[in-house]
Amino acid sequence: MKFSLVAMIAVSVVSDAMLLPFYPQFFEAVFSVTEPQHVGFYLGATCFVVMLAFPLWARIAKSVPVIRLLIYTQFAAGVLSILCHGAETLRDFWLVSLLMLVFKASYLLIYPHIMRFEQQEKHSDTIGLLSVIVHLGAIVGAGTGGFVLQWFEPRQVFLLMAAGDFAQMFMCVFLLGKAEPAARTEPLEQPPPATGRLASGRVYKLGLIMLLFYFSIWLVRPFFSRYWQSISAWDGEIVSGLVFAIPGVMAFLALCLKNRAIGKTGLVPAVFSGICGLLLQASQQEAVVLAGRCLYGWALFHATVRLDSLLFAISTPVSYASDFSKIYFFQSLGALLAFFSIGPLVASCDLQMPLIAGASGWLLTVLLYSLLFNAGSKSAAAVMKTS
Repeated sequence: MKFSLVAMIAVSVVSDAMLLPFYPQFFEAVFSVTEPQHVGFYLGATCFVVMLAFPLWARIAKSVPVIRLLIYTQFAAGVLSILCHGAETLRDFWLVSLLMLVFKASYLLIYPHIMRFEQQEKHSDTIGLLSVIVHLGAIVGAGTGGFVLQWFEPRQVFLLMAAGDFAQMFMCVFLLGKAEPAARTEPLEQPPPATGRLASGRVYKLGLIMLLFYFSIWLVRPFFSRYWQSISAWDGEIVSGLVFAIPGVMAFLALCLKNRAIGKTGLVPAVFSGICGLLLQASQQEAVVLAGRCLYGWALFHATVRLDSLLFAISTPVSYASDFSKIYFFQSLGALLAFFSIGPLVASCDLQMPLIAGASGWLLTVLLYSLLFNAGSKSAAAVMKTS
């Protein structure tokens, strides 16, 4: 069951990552749109749609088993992916692709569904594994997307996405018989009212930290491949996609070394390492950029695992899906603000500025974390213990 659910997350991440580094190139090649603002607005719209859709699916999942729900939503997403391939106008593409993302958002339910059946002491290991799956999926997705854009018609990416959606649907059909008995073992008791209110307050504090953290992350991503192409002679889409995905390799190495000294980095050291990595990437020197990309990827893995561990430390199993949807709302809001900021930022400055702004955002993140979760609090202590 767990292996199959993790595999579904991997397929979803690969599909999502195929165009992520290449939206500027995609819109230019398919619709002759070159304005940076358009890319930012489109990514902002996609984030806004998922931000609103996921809490809806989390609410529906209270009365419909997650695996059964995913069968229908992934089928709909696959059909809409095929329609994206056939969209002839920019308006049609916006409409169909955003509707597709409404249904794709349901796969996010898999994450809290897995965590609900994990023992507390295994949470960090599972979060680390899922984080690596996300990063490695980004490698495969970016490489696949770059290959398609370089050698085939860019719209073909959506046929591969549809194949991934249908693969998830069939995996859910296979799992349905196992998932429903498991659902009957889920904890039904509710936390005491006072505990629930306390946890809810901490969730919203964590949400503010996540908002700033993901704002900083997503400032860097949309135009990084363009930035690399502007400074390197190795400027093809395939190489650009692989450089974009370097953090995935570093996440895998960090997971392999998690029981050694390098894997015991806490949140604050990880964030400062990430700041250094971002500033190195802004150097415009190929070798230094690659070194900064590696340092950034290592730091991003550790910081993400620590923050996610904090969520499951302050929540309860029965509230995982609900609390995760709240946190995801803040994460998406941060990404949304980044998407609406990135176009004007690049247009008025240069391709280095998102890296510098991202480093500033990481600095504010660690300051906010220190303010809201001091070392003496129970929730902070839980995370620092796993650090």
